[in-house]
Amino acid sequence: MSFAFGIGIGTQNNQGEWLEVFYQQPVMTPDNTLMDVISNALDYKGGNQAISATAEQLSQLANALRQIGQTGQASLADKAAASKRPVVVTVLETDDTASSTPEVYLKLHLISHRMAKPHGLKLDGIFGLLPNLAWTSEGAIDLNELSDRQLQARLEGRTLEVKSVDKFPQMTDYVVPKGVRIADTARVRLGAYVGEGTTVMHEGFINFNAGTEGTSMIEGRISAGVMVGKGSDLGGGCSTMGTLSGGGNIIIAVGENCLIGANAGIGIPLGDRCKVEAGLYITAGTKVALLDDNNELVEVIKARDLANQTDLLFRRNSQTGAVECKTNKSAIELNEELHANN
Repeated sequence: MSFAFGIGIGTQNNQGEWLEVFYQQPVMTPDNTLMDVISNALDYKGGNQAISATAEQLSQLANALRQIGQTGQASLADKAAASKRPVVVTVLETDDTASSTPEVYLKLHLISHRMAKPHGLKLDGIFGLLPNLAWTSEGAIDLNELSDRQLQARLEGRTLEVKSVDKFPQMTDYVVPKGVRIADTARVRLGAYVGEGTTVMHEGFINFNAGTEGTSMIEGRISAGVMVGKGSDLGGGCSTMGTLSGGGNIIIAVGENCLIGANAGIGIPLGDRCKVEAGLYITAGTKVALLDDNNELVEVIKARDLANQTDLLFRRNSQTGAVECKTNKSAIELNEELHANN
């Protein structure tokens, strides 16, 4: 059984190089019958491949898919056969390191479609396969071709709006998961996993290969590689340190029913029901004073030694400035009305 499959509609530059690909209905672990159809229709011989498909091949593929009961994929292949944009059929036999832009986009789609979770796919080396593009009101444009496209738009009485210049597009141009609220869609990248019930407010941000399990309020930053558990609240301006921004090899995560206060931050993984006081940033090497129930000092340790521990309250002593940690006796409960997505 293969790893993944998708029929994609993409964009190429003037040299025929892939810039981006949209997969409406990616498939995780396609069965052998589906793979046999793909092999016969597209002369697929195995391995990980991004196959540029002609209209004739797509029509043949659609007919074969209908015969095995794959009506959804058949309909997509029929529509792709009439596409004015280039079509690619991407087959991943294994979850090996990607070797093409269409392969990377398929993996990012799998995460945003909630078919795979962060850290569940091999994403090493993807930056070299993702071109830095102008994301515009007319789609992705090669930066070397942008000036000519802007001039052409002006000559035709239009204005070409450049929304961002980046390797990653915003997720909602490709995938809008069920049951979420996203106040500023530009702040959630393709490849983010946004669990059902999640609310992302205007200042919230979710990077690729990161996300939420669901019913979370996100007003801070979820960096690459970070997963936030159900019922947790990231306050305004807070930060989670990802491995791309100095976190080293430590995988940062936030457990269930946690609260990271406004302008706070973490560089260690939190267990369930933890709270970090507003304005307090905890790195792995932060010296933390452990207090007992009587607020007496037990010992001073590094924050990394408290990684993944549950029911902790981190705070800063307003008189001494010392970072302190106590058992958090009150679980954080989010306002259910804030997470009403229906």
